[in-house]
Amino acid sequence: MPPEERPREERRREERHHEERREERSRTRPREERDRHEQGHERERSRPRRPVLDARDAARSAARHVEGLTGRAAEGVTSLERGEDGWVIGIEVVETHRIPDSTDILAEYQVELDDHGELASYRRTERYYRGRGENT
Repeated sequence: MPPEERPREERRREERHHEERREERSRTRPREERDRHEQGHERERSRPRRPVLDARDAARSAARHVEGLTGRAAEGVTSLERGEDGWVIGIEVVETHRIPDSTDILAEYQVELDDHGELASYRRTERYYRGRGENT
């Protein structure tokens, strides 16, 4: 007899029986196996997150964001630091080309990215002449 035609009460009895068997199997599973299973989940949760973005990709992404926002090509990466939720990168940009090149005006932008390379913030932190040393 097809299941649809069986009396409703009989189908309910079968469902209760299957449910009871499942509960019984979970109760009779050895204690050590249950502990191992639970510890495995704790280990997965406590394992440190590995960043989606490595340092090289973070620097490239930051340079692309600065180029897109300023319209100027990135000259180089001046700093790179792993933060709690992403990356903080310093990008150097030529703001004004001059002759000779040693008189170009450069700027440094600080870029914050999340772990996926998405822009969280950016700002210009410094402007200076190419020919001048740092802190002068």
